[in-house]
Amino acid sequence: MIGRILFGLLIVFAGVIMSSGASAEMKLEKATFAGGCFWCMEPHFEKLDGVKEVISGYTGGHKVIPTHKEVSACIAGHAEAVEVIYDPTKVTYEKLLDILETDRHR
Repeated sequence: MIGRILFGLLIVFAGVIMSSGASAEMKLEKATFAGGCFWCMEPHFEKLDGVKEVISGYTGGHKVIPTHKEVSACIAGHAEAVEVIYDPTKVTYEKLLDILETDRHR
């Protein structure tokens, strides 16, 4: 009987530790920017402290799986885009917008 109680308390204690660890995890946010060449946009976001990942792709078009040639030729209706996964405690959305605006004027 005492063994079962101790085992039950151990499980509850382990659950509390796991719960408190989960709440300490960082919460990442996502921002998607389209406009221009994604290969040109990627490096400016990737070098920022707090940016965890930059994913290139296409958005907004009518073709389900466009090729880069079709997007570049403006026949798929898509724009090149980047999705930026970032930690808002290290880099703000406003900073990402500044980077995008600066990139457009280069």
